[in-house]
Amino acid sequence: MSVPATGIGWDSHRLVAGRPLILGGVTIPSERGLDGHSDADVLAHAVIDAVLGAGGLGDIGEHFPDTDERWAGADSLALLRAVVALVGERGLAVVHVDATVVMERPKLGPHKAQIRASLAGALGVDGDGVNVKATTGEGMGFVGRGEGVAALAVATLARG
Repeated sequence: MSVPATGIGWDSHRLVAGRPLILGGVTIPSERGLDGHSDADVLAHAVIDAVLGAGGLGDIGEHFPDTDERWAGADSLALLRAVVALVGERGLAVVHVDATVVMERPKLGPHKAQIRASLAGALGVDGDGVNVKATTGEGMGFVGRGEGVAALAVATLARG
């Protein structure tokens, strides 16, 4: 790859009682959290898929299958750091990530700076290399009904 490459990632998880709400490695105060095999960090998972896509390395399920008990309860930022190391082995480095979290509540505005810093640390980029946005489902679909959370991410990689 002589020019930058871009990948896209998307993930969604169901909201359930009794689990923490972790987004981009940050625990957000909430009565419900995300259900999943790992820590269910929907934002980190979308970023992982975007980085893997830009590197031409498949998807999160190929590298960290939910059928493998090694990944039960896994810290998704640790998985993200492993993916960054994997693309690094191919001579690639993350240049920028732009991500959007889609959820009704809680509002993410007060947490976006911390999420951005957390993701930047895992990605090995400065804060300007990560952008995090939040929106709602406007009362429509599984997000709008408060049943789950979705996240989208775009990652740009270049030769390190």
